[in-house]
Amino acid sequence: MIGKNIAEIRKRRGYTLSELSNQAKISKSYLSNIERNINRNPSIDVLQKIAKVLNVDLLTLLKSYSVQEAPPYIEKEWVDFVFKLKQLGLKKEHLDQYGTLIEFIKWKNQISESNDLK
Repeated sequence: MIGKNIAEIRKRRGYTLSELSNQAKISKSYLSNIERNINRNPSIDVLQKIAKVLNVDLLTLLKSYSVQEAPPYIEKEWVDFVFKLKQLGLKKEHLDQYGTLIEFIKWKNQISESNDLK
């Protein structure tokens, strides 16, 4: 089950076997053996390296539920962004009120970028 979870998450994240093995600093053949359940007992260290690259917690790799039932993937940058907004006192029920301000800032940045190109 671990191997199947890793393979499914890897594919959903758009990693090739080579990319994941390189970033996790494990051999491609070893990763392939894990995914095909030839090696059913990878070390916690190896699983942690894989989980870090795939941006999931270790339990997501170990659980026996189908990966479709796994918690959705959220990029760390978005989590940090939302956390920062919360620290600034922004409440989700007021988010709509900030839409106009955000649109204005985007417009101003576009004007500034086109002036920089001239």
